[in-house]
Amino acid sequence: MAAIMIKFFYMWLVLICACILHSDAFSKEDVEDICVDTAFVLIGGNHKVCVSTFQDPAIPEVVCKISQARTGGIKGSIGIAEDIAHFSISCVKTSDVKNIPKLPEKEAIFKHSTSLFFKKTKVIRMYQNNIATYLAISDKLIEGSPFNAVSAVYIGTGK
Repeated sequence: MAAIMIKFFYMWLVLICACILHSDAFSKEDVEDICVDTAFVLIGGNHKVCVSTFQDPAIPEVVCKISQARTGGIKGSIGIAEDIAHFSISCVKTSDVKNIPKLPEKEAIFKHSTSLFFKKTKVIRMYQNNIATYLAISDKLIEGSPFNAVSAVYIGTGK
C-alpha cells in the first residue's frame, strides 16, 4: 500500500513540475490558437494541427501565422509529449508602417514550447534593407532540428 501511495505522490509531483516548467518565455496573451483535429486518440486529446496568430512586437503592422503539429493522447493532454518539428509560417503587412523603429539585425519575437524541457519553436525576425524576414526554427538543447520555414515582408521606408 505504501508503494502505491509513493507512486501516486511522484506522479502528482511530476505533473506539477510539468505545469510549472511548461510556461513559455514570451507572453502568449497576444497569441491566438485555432486547432483542427487530425487523428482520433481513444484516451486523451486528439492529435491536431494548430495555427497561432501573433503580431511583431516592434512592427505591429506585421501579423504572422505559424502552424504546428501538436501531439495528443495522455502525454499531450498533460503537456509532456514532444511535438514534431514541422511547421509553416506566413507573415503579411496589414497597413503602411508609419514609424520604423531602430531594429536589431536579429531578434526572437515568438517562442512556443514543443516538449516539456528541451525543445522550443521560435520565430526570429531578421531586418535588412527594409525587409523583415521571419524565420521559424526548432531549437533543442542537445541537437537542433534542420526543419525551418521562412516568410519575408517588405516594410518600406516608413514615410
